[in-house]
Amino acid sequence: MPVHIPIDGTLDLHAFHPADIKHLIPDYLDECRNRNILKVRIIHGKGTGALRRSVHAILQRIDFVQSYGIAGLNSGSWGATLVNLQAEP
Repeated sequence: MPVHIPIDGTLDLHAFHPADIKHLIPDYLDECRNRNILKVRIIHGKGTGALRRSVHAILQRIDFVQSYGIAGLNSGSWGATLVNLQAEP
C-alpha cells in the first residue's frame, strides 16, 4: 500500500527502510522540483553515518541536484542534508 508523504521540502527518512531510499529520494526530489520547491532538507539522523553516506551517493547520481551538504546547527547539523535543486527548464 502506498504511503502518503507530504511534499513540503522536508523528507524524514526515519520511517523508511534503508532499501526504500534508492527510489524514494529521487521521486521525492522530482516532485519537489515539479512544485518549485528547490531547497530540500533530508533528515537521515546521525547514527553511524551509513544512511547519510547512502543519501549522498544517491544525490550524486541525480542530474538536477545542483548542490548538497550537511545542514547547519539550526537545521539538524550532521543528522540532515540540505539539497539545492535546479529549476525545471
